[in-house]
Amino acid sequence: MPKTPHPLLKAIGRQIRAARTARGWSQEVLADEAGIDRSYMSGIERGIRNISVLKLVKIAHVLGVPTGRLLS
Repeated sequence: MPKTPHPLLKAIGRQIRAARTARGWSQEVLADEAGIDRSYMSGIERGIRNISVLKLVKIAHVLGVPTGRLLS
């Protein structure tokens, strides 16, 4: 049975995707830079992975955006 994305996780995923695509990066590039498996990164962007605070901070750092931006 497929997981139903939580609205907050979906919103975080959208923010990550927007910041990633603004840089012209693929999911694979972002995943490599952040030290995260590409399939896990896909789940984060789709809102089906409950991302840890540490991973969120790492992704924000790699993207060069404040962590709070990914939460808005």
